[in-house]
Amino acid sequence: MIESLKSLTEIPDLRKRILFTLLLLAVYRLGSFIPTPGINASVFEQYFNQLAGSLFGLLSMFSGGSLKRFTVFALGIMPYITASIILQLMTVVSPHLEKLSKEGDLGRRKITEYTRWITVGLSAFQAFGIAYALEKQTQAANGPPIVTSPGPMFIFTTVLTLTTGSIFIMWLGEQITMRGIGNGMSLLIFTGIVAGLPRAISDLWTKVFVTRTMSMLALLVLLTFMLAVIVFIVLVERGERRVPIQYAKRIVGRKVMGGVSTHLPLKVNSGGVMPIIFAVSLLTFPQTLGMFHWEQSKNLVMAKIGGGFVWFAKTFAWGEPLYTLSYVILILFFAHFYLSIVYNPDEVADNVRKQGGFIPGIRPGKRTADFLDDVLTKITWVGGVYLAIVALIPEIMLAGMRLNDLPGRVGIFFEQHMPYWLLHGLGINFYFGGTSLLIVVGVAMDTVQQVEAQLIMRHYEGFLKKGRVRGKRSP
Repeated sequence: MIESLKSLTEIPDLRKRILFTLLLLAVYRLGSFIPTPGINASVFEQYFNQLAGSLFGLLSMFSGGSLKRFTVFALGIMPYITASIILQLMTVVSPHLEKLSKEGDLGRRKITEYTRWITVGLSAFQAFGIAYALEKQTQAANGPPIVTSPGPMFIFTTVLTLTTGSIFIMWLGEQITMRGIGNGMSLLIFTGIVAGLPRAISDLWTKVFVTRTMSMLALLVLLTFMLAVIVFIVLVERGERRVPIQYAKRIVGRKVMGGVSTHLPLKVNSGGVMPIIFAVSLLTFPQTLGMFHWEQSKNLVMAKIGGGFVWFAKTFAWGEPLYTLSYVILILFFAHFYLSIVYNPDEVADNVRKQGGFIPGIRPGKRTADFLDDVLTKITWVGGVYLAIVALIPEIMLAGMRLNDLPGRVGIFFEQHMPYWLLHGLGINFYFGGTSLLIVVGVAMDTVQQVEAQLIMRHYEGFLKKGRVRGKRSP
């Protein structure tokens, strides 16, 4: 391991990439402490603590606490991710975008440009919703005001600041992807989560050894549960279905090539953590719409429409049964949708055919593509269910399933026959939930694999020697 780490400093290009990535991540963390003007930070943090056990708590974790402190990076990377989802969904229905997606690098750059402009619009919309809600909260509050100087200038300044911060985060992520190591957007979320771990550990220490609100036995159970979740995540993330490939013998000149057997690895979870992030980003819309207080409008039509928005936001509030159901459905949908973007069975089958390979018992070409598509669909259902289980762990630990909120006798039945902790949660910190662990473990594994690929490409051994192909050393 020491030799592998030492080899990182011996490759100038790889060393520059790692240092560049670390520098931009440091800039991202620095921006997470620059406050947004016009906000009383201490009062806002007290107000936000009331929302910690909601979807905003999860979004604050993704942003590294920027939302809780209401800094210039409060919106985080979510507007960019939402814009990416919109463009990918529109590619399916828009012939123009579908044509661009097939035009190679030029088409991808055009789609990226569209994504940036949509990100600007979404950031401005969310920033306006937050600024408007804070101003209304300030007018309704009896204590110290959250907004120091309410008015149009505050809304304009907040929208400009938060939108600029979101665009800058988008630029940081793109630069890390192009000139650094790993996926920039995933690393920014990873950094935000890891930055909050020391505080979470300190809170646990205080609960166990200072305030004595948590016993040592409960701490050991929690740590054991975390370890079990990490092991489960690693096993599934490394799990794959190996499709056997047989290559026929070919005579090229005086050499006989082929005649070997290998396999085509198909990952159980091809989308990684992206389906969860996509689902969370879409579910922020009802929360944003509910901030506007449209039902207080003097216009009767707007008041009725606003009342519908508020009802929708409350019904799909974080932890509510409909929210949980929508969360699971969106995760399963995006697991399959993301797979259709990153994996093309027709292209893979065509490449195997061109190289003289075939799956035993399956004809090359269309039959092979159909077989691969069927296998991928089945294992992606397994991967989607796995993601849903991991994502629901923080739901149950912090807020419970809240099945007792269902209307009529159904809610009363669950209230009487289900354990209290399962309905109302345990109040455990998000950082020990499945979503955060999945992101941390998944991004760490992907980044290590990319560094390892760079080392092997330059004839160095990778970090994970067991089961890896070693680089061929020159004599």
